[in-house]
Formats: sequence, C-alpha cells, structure tokens
Amino acid sequence: MNRFLLLVLTFGLTVSVSAQERPNIIFILADDHRHDFMGFTGAVEGLETPNMDRMAANGAHFPNAFVTTALCSPSRASILTGKYAHSHTIVDNSAPIPAGTQFFPEILQANGYQTGFLGKWHMGDADDKPQPGFDYWLSFRGQGVYNNPTFNINGKQVKQAEGSYTSDLLTDYALEWLEERNDEKPFFLYLSHKAVHAEFQPAKRHQGLHKNTPVVTPPSMYLTATAESPYFSDREKPITTPVNYKDIPEWVRRQRFSWHGVDHMYHGQIRFDEFYKLYLETLMGVDESVGRVLDWVEKNGLTENTLIIYMGDNGFSFGEHGLIDKRHAYEESMKVPFLAQYPPMIKAGSVNQNIVMNIDLAPTFLELAGVPGSKPDIQGQSLLPILKNPESSWRDKVFYEYYWEMAFPSTPTIFAVRTEKYKYIFNQGVWDINELYDLEKDPYEMNNLIRSPEHQKIAEELRSEVFTWLETTGGEQIPLKRIVNPKFDHKYQKTY
Repeated sequence: MNRFLLLVLTFGLTVSVSAQERPNIIFILADDHRHDFMGFTGAVEGLETPNMDRMAANGAHFPNAFVTTALCSPSRASILTGKYAHSHTIVDNSAPIPAGTQFFPEILQANGYQTGFLGKWHMGDADDKPQPGFDYWLSFRGQGVYNNPTFNINGKQVKQAEGSYTSDLLTDYALEWLEERNDEKPFFLYLSHKAVHAEFQPAKRHQGLHKNTPVVTPPSMYLTATAESPYFSDREKPITTPVNYKDIPEWVRRQRFSWHGVDHMYHGQIRFDEFYKLYLETLMGVDESVGRVLDWVEKNGLTENTLIIYMGDNGFSFGEHGLIDKRHAYEESMKVPFLAQYPPMIKAGSVNQNIVMNIDLAPTFLELAGVPGSKPDIQGQSLLPILKNPESSWRDKVFYEYYWEMAFPSTPTIFAVRTEKYKYIFNQGVWDINELYDLEKDPYEMNNLIRSPEHQKIAEELRSEVFTWLETTGGEQIPLKRIVNPKFDHKYQKTY
C-alpha cells in the first residue's frame, strides 16, 4: 500500500495522515444491556459471557460508563452527534431528525473511511431507509423482530430465510461486508443489535439455558411493596443500609403497578422470573456475535490496528425501586457496559475507573481517524487521553436528562447530575420530591437525603450545577416536537 496524504477539508481543517497509520474502528452496540450483566463482573450467578470476558481480558473495562439519556433514539443520536439530547433535539423515540443534522460517520466517509451500518437504527421518522455517511446499509423498521426478519439492504427490502435469527444474521452480513471491503482503505463498522430489547426471544439453541439460574432481586425491589404485591412476602429481606421510606417520589411508588413496574409488567403479560431468564438467554446471541467479530479481526491480522468498542445504548432495571425498563436516572438505567480493545493504547486486562459517556464516542473516533476538531459543536470529549493514560486529568461528573413521553407518561421529565460520591435528581413538572443519594454509602439509592439537614449544602450545590449545565449548553427550553401518539394509528389520531 502506497502512503498518501489525507486532506481533511471538513470545516477548513487540514491534517496530514498516512493511510497506513489510520486504524480501523468497530463499534458494537447492544440494546438495553445493563452495565453489570456480564460474566466477569460476577453480579449474576450462572451468567457466562465468554466473549465479553475476552474483550475485557484483552482490553479495558470501564465500570463508570453512562448514557446522557436512557432511551433508544436520544442515546443513539447522542452517540452519532456527540451532543446532549437537548442539543440534537431527538429527545424521544418519535422525534424527527432535524434538517442539517450531521452524524460523525459522514465525516469519516468523506475522509477516506469505508463505512458500514448494520442493525437497529430506530430514530424518529427515519424508519429503515439508508442514512447519509454509510457506504453499506442494512437495517429494519422500528424495533424489528428477533426471528425471520426483513432487512432494508442498501434501499431494497430483503426477506430473510425461515428459521433465521436476527443477532446471527446481523453478524453474518457484517463479516461478509468486512470480507468484501477494499483493504486499501481503513474501515468503520457500526454493528447495532436489536438484542436485548423486550420482549426477549433467545435463539433456539439458547432456549432454556438459564431455566435453573437463580433470580437475583435487588434490595430496593421491596421499597414500595404492599400487601397487594406478589413480592410482599419478600420485603423483610435484610437490608444493611439506611432506608428512607418517607421520601420515595410518588411517581416511583405508583409506577410499581404499571407497564414498567414489577407488579404489573407489560400489563401482566409475563412474570418477573421468566422475564429475567429470557433476558439472560437472549443476551447469549449478542455475546456470540462479539466473539465472531473478535475472531475475524484476529484471523485477518488486524488486532493491532483496530479499535473495538462494545457498549449498551442504555441500561435496564430488574426490580430496582420496584421498576423494570429504563428512562429514570437510577444507576441501573443510566449506567451501561463499556469495553474497549486497542493494544497500541489500552493495557490488556485493565479497569479504567474514569467517567465516560455516550457523547464521547464521536470525538474519540474522529480523533483516532485523524480528523480532530472537525465537529466544533461536539459536547463530548475524546477518550484518547485516558485510553493512553488512565491517570490523565478528566471529568468528575456526568449530567443526565430524560423528557416525558406521550407513549409512556408514568415517568416525568428528569434532570440529574452524578459525581463520584453523590447523585442529585430533579423531577421536573410534577408535584413531587427531588432526590439526593450518597452513592458510596447507599449504592442501591434507597436513602433519599434531600431533607437531611447536614446535606442541604451539597443538595443546593448540585441543583445549581444541573441548571448551570442546562443554561450553558442551551438546554433551558424543553424541545417539544410535533408528533402523533405512537400508540395509535395516525389516521385515527385527533388533534386537540
């Protein structure tokens, strides 16, 4: 391969980079994978994820990785833009992509990278149609299906074979694209899994794999349990940290008996234990996909020149505070798995304790590709400094936002800030209480300190930080969108 100069013209920036020096980038995104559900964490008895474990052993695990919004479309848009949801304004699963929005793959493509997207896009009104910035496109409508899907492949609807499974198919097509690529150019692969989104459906080979796995229920599952709850008899399980039963927000209490609550999950369609085990079994297909990608990279001698990142688009609750799903600002919702492998920069088997966010991916990929500064409106930070040296000066807090949705109105608009020690949650637009937790002493977030006299100063400081963040980043106006209720067919929708 001859060396050449890459002229980066985006936004007037010119950088000289050798083609041989530009690494390949593989980004694998899972849906609703919570941060601790990986075998090597030891958090789930009986769970084995050998390929995620392999990534952690060959690279780094980031236990303090967060999304800025725990919801599919806003999180994915933040990954692609490097911005907070209130800045890119794709604030829920129905909000359209604003005209003029630029995603980082467009910049990579314009500067010599081969780019491929395969999997769940699920962003506003984009449906499954090919998006700018990708040489190869494979997607499906909305959430898609686990079995016998139809894919939009480069603009053409292609029905897949009977008996096929989406996690396997996405990996098959991804490896096929990698095999057929132009090996004279670096590549960026975005492999975006449907799994493990509800309703969970494992591959046939994994069905029943976890039927005997013990179900782990967190202490906070019983905070709001009542005599009507099927879990009422378990509420006396020993809790070793202080609990403030008085100051649990009312919206949390009431959601226990809702679509996203443990006592009426999906309107009573499934029991918690079955739900939990199906999730573990469905996750197996994602882990196998990771392994196949790692195998391909090693087989083709590209390990030293390929950054691989595995991440979840948001976390997921399994009973914490009596809830399932995500959206809220508790740890299990806003925390995500994050693994990174790149031998030239990352020490094998390392644990990087720095706080990282989904908005950091775009600037990281662009800087690694030799085009830093090409998107001046990015609000995240390139991770390269802490990949090279985990002791580098870095952020000490993360901000979070969630906007009330028409389709799931039980969760209010929420703003939060999380430091290494404290979390402050501002519940917007409801006559309710706000929240303050000491995460060091209260990791399950069961002792709301918002009324504690000795914590009033820190509560006031963190509340001020939330509003300063919103003010300085243009987030003081909630970005309302003209959408229809996604629970009803458009032709029957009335305007009030």
